[in-house]
Amino acid sequence: MLRHRLLDAARGLTGARVLAERLYEVGPVTALATTCWLGGAGRFSSSRKAVRFAGLDITVWSSDRKGPPGRLSRQGPEVLRWAVYEAGKTHARASAPDHDYYAQVKDRQGGKRAAISEARKILRQACHILAELGDDALTAA
Repeated sequence: MLRHRLLDAARGLTGARVLAERLYEVGPVTALATTCWLGGAGRFSSSRKAVRFAGLDITVWSSDRKGPPGRLSRQGPEVLRWAVYEAGKTHARASAPDHDYYAQVKDRQGGKRAAISEARKILRQACHILAELGDDALTAA
């Protein structure tokens, strides 16, 4: 029941439909979550800020923190972070367009970091696509 309602909502939203069509392995639920959290004209001034909002940016060393650098900030909507991470994991397939980049990062840092890196790329691309659409991203398809 809930799944059908989410799929209907994704089909009915312009931004979600465009993201699902243009981004590799971004399905309707991921596209819906991304559109709802990032959509709208002027929501973010740069795609880097969208990545930070989602909590997928890597922390750096700071004198006022006791934690080690290189961890995810993990602030922002968990649903969005989970959805784009799952989409990023699909780039492990040899048929994926960015598989070479994924494989390089996996060799250096491991599969989890490679999926996070791909998730960041997906989020940046989605931010640019939604910025092109402007407020039309949130209108009915």
